[in-house]
Amino acid sequence: MLNSTEVTGGVARTPHRALFYAMGYTPEDLEKPLIGVVNAHNEIIPGHFHLDEIAQSVKLGVSASGGTPIEFPVIGICDGISMNHSGMKYPLASRELIADSIEAMAVAHKFDGLVLVGNCDKIVPGMLMAAARLNIPSIYISGGPMLKGRHRGKAVDLIHGAFEGVGAHANGKITDQELKELELQSCPTCGSCAGLFTANSMNCLAEALGIALPGNGTIPAPFGARKQLAKRAGMQIMELVKKDIRPRDIMTLGAFKNAITLDMAIGGSTNTTLHLMAVASEAEVDLGLDDFDAISKKTPNITKISPAGVHAMEDLHWAGGISAVLNQLLRAGLIYPDELTATCKTLGENISTAEVLDPEIIRPIADPYNKEGGIAILRGNLAPDGAVIKQSAVEPEMMRHKGPARVFNSEEEAFDAIMNKGIKPGDVAVIRYEGPKGCPGMREMLSPTAAIAGMGLEKSVALITDGRFSGGTRGPCIGHVSPEASEGGPIAIIEEGDIIEIDIPNRILRAELSDEEIKRRLAAWEKPPVKAQKGTYLSRYSRLVTSASTGAVLEK
Repeated sequence: MLNSTEVTGGVARTPHRALFYAMGYTPEDLEKPLIGVVNAHNEIIPGHFHLDEIAQSVKLGVSASGGTPIEFPVIGICDGISMNHSGMKYPLASRELIADSIEAMAVAHKFDGLVLVGNCDKIVPGMLMAAARLNIPSIYISGGPMLKGRHRGKAVDLIHGAFEGVGAHANGKITDQELKELELQSCPTCGSCAGLFTANSMNCLAEALGIALPGNGTIPAPFGARKQLAKRAGMQIMELVKKDIRPRDIMTLGAFKNAITLDMAIGGSTNTTLHLMAVASEAEVDLGLDDFDAISKKTPNITKISPAGVHAMEDLHWAGGISAVLNQLLRAGLIYPDELTATCKTLGENISTAEVLDPEIIRPIADPYNKEGGIAILRGNLAPDGAVIKQSAVEPEMMRHKGPARVFNSEEEAFDAIMNKGIKPGDVAVIRYEGPKGCPGMREMLSPTAAIAGMGLEKSVALITDGRFSGGTRGPCIGHVSPEASEGGPIAIIEEGDIIEIDIPNRILRAELSDEEIKRRLAAWEKPPVKAQKGTYLSRYSRLVTSASTGAVLEK
C-alpha cells in the first residue's frame, strides 16, 4: 500500500482530498503515487539559480511515468557569499536544518517517494541525510557544475581566479584592473563552482554511493543533457517506488566504501569526511575516519581537478566522467561492483561500458598522479582524535614541514595578519576556536588559504585549524583538528613560537611539547564563553553538535 493513502484514501480523508482539489489536483492525480520534488532553488546561490528548470524536468519525468509530482522548497546557503565573515557560521549548521525540514514535509504529507533537487555544499549531504533517515524511495539529482571562466587566455574558476586574486593583489602581483577582470570572468555560468570543490565532490560521490544516476556529478549545468538527466531521475523514482527500493537498500557499507574510494581517486574535498560520516550515521552504517585513511593508502589519485590542478569539471565530463573513473577502479579491484543503485542495477552494471576518453585527465591506475588517495588523516599530540588534509593539493616540498606556531583565536585575526604580511615563510598558522561547538558552525578558512596561495606562500607556510576548509583550498592546510579548542583539545594550549611538526606521509601532526607540558597547560586553560547569541539557532546547535571526527552530527 502507498504511504499517500494515509492522506488520500477512504471516507475519513474527504477533507484532505478537498484541500488537494483546491490546488487543481484531480481525483485521478490522487490515485497515483505522490512524489515529493524537493527543490533547493533560490536566487542567492549560482548553483541553485536554475534549479527551477531542473525541477520542472523532474516533474515532467514523474508525470510521464505515472506519478503525481508535488514540489516543495528547502533552504540553501552560498558558501562563497557567506565566506570570511560571521555568515560562515551557518552553512554547516544548515545541513541539519535541511535534513530536518525534509523529514517534516515528507512525514507530514506522506509522500510515496522523493526526488531531491540540489547542488551545493551543505545542501547535498543534508538531502542525503534526510533520504537515509526517512528511508522511503528516493533519488538525488544535482544542477550540475558551472563552466570554467577564462582570463587573459588562461582557464580560471572562483578559487584560481577571484579568491586567490585577492592575495595576489595584496602582494602586488596583479593590478587593480587584473583583479577586476578576475572578478568579472571567474564565474561565467550558473552551476556549482567549476572545480572539484565540496559541491562537485558530493555530486560525484552520490553516483558512487548509488543514490544518483550516472552523469550526475559532471554534466555541466547549461547543457541540455542536464535537463535530460533530471527528466530521467523523475522517471526512475517511479521504478524505485514500484520495486520498493529504499535508500538503505542502496546506501550500504559497501556503497560508502565505493564513495570513499572514488573520493580518493579524484582528490575530493576534505569536507566529504564530515558529510559521508553524517549520511552514514543516518543510514545506521558504521563509518569512521580510519576508513578514509585505510582506503586512501590503497587508492591511487588519478585526476588533478582544480584546486589540485588546472582541469575543471567540464574537462572531467568530456574525459568520460565519473563512470569512467569508477570503471578504472573496478578493473583494479578497488570497488564493490555488486552494490544496488538507483538505476535498479548494480554499480558494476552501470559502469561496465564506460571508457576513459582523455588519459591525461583520467590517468591509468598504473600511472597515477599520486600513489595514494587525495585525503590523509593525521594524528598526534595536537590531534589525538584526528585531523584532515587534502594531500593531493600539497606541494611535494611541504609534505613534511616543521615551523613555529603563529597563533590566532579567530579567522579574522589570521586573515588580517596574512593580508598585512605578518606571516613569513616557514610559519605554521594556527587558527582555533573555529570548531563545530566553539565557532559555532565550523567555518571554512578559504579566504586565509587563498590569500596565502595568492601571495605564493603555499610552498612555505602551513595552516592548521579546528575549523575546516573549502573544497577549493590547496596547499598544506590541515583542518578538523579534534578535539577542538573549545572542548579542551591540545590545539587550545599552543603558544606563539611552539614548533609544530607536520609529516603527511607518516600521518603525523604534533607539537614539540612533552606530555607533562601539555598536561600543565591544559590544567591552567579556561574554557571560553559560547560565541553564539543566546536563543539563536546557533546557540542550540552549539549545545548539540558533536566532534568533527564523527561528522559534526547532532547528538541523537
